[in-house]
Amino acid sequence: MKRSILLEGQKFQITIQRLCHQLIENHVDFSDSVIIGIQPRGIYLGRRIMEELKQIPGLPEIAYGELDITFFRDDFRRKDSGPLVPSSTRIDFIIEGRKVILMDDVLWTGRTIRAAMDALQAFGRPAKIELLVLVDRRFSRQLPIEPDYIGIQVDSIDSQKVTVSWKEVDTYDRITLLTEETSALISK
Repeated sequence: MKRSILLEGQKFQITIQRLCHQLIENHVDFSDSVIIGIQPRGIYLGRRIMEELKQIPGLPEIAYGELDITFFRDDFRRKDSGPLVPSSTRIDFIIEGRKVILMDDVLWTGRTIRAAMDALQAFGRPAKIELLVLVDRRFSRQLPIEPDYIGIQVDSIDSQKVTVSWKEVDTYDRITLLTEETSALISK
């Protein structure tokens, strides 16, 4: 596998801070807004955004939750999907009539976001749902879902993989593009 580092270190942190300031521009004091990280890896983005927002003077406490979408996925019954290991949902507030900001690390096909929107229905009907992603893989969408806030955009093909490493669990912050190297020679 060929590894290309797309973002790391200080640039990674600056990207998180930029996303926070974009949220503040649109939500001002977050009085009618909530932030929800999507399990499993979107929670690291959600937690990091919350950590950064807490450092900004004048912002009140913002409602934050984490959403497990395991049983709302359209592939959870597929034979090749592997064993299910549900996470836990932690949303201790009502989303009825509020603006929900969903967060995930990588937006690829859109299926995770669709599942998250289905799962949210158990907590009420939000006034609006926005999507914040650290990485937008633009050319692989299978559903008509687009993010409102984007850390970086990556133009990749289906055989490539984008991974996000978080210092909280992976010891460093990094976004990597993995590409399979082909050893076959093209003959004429």
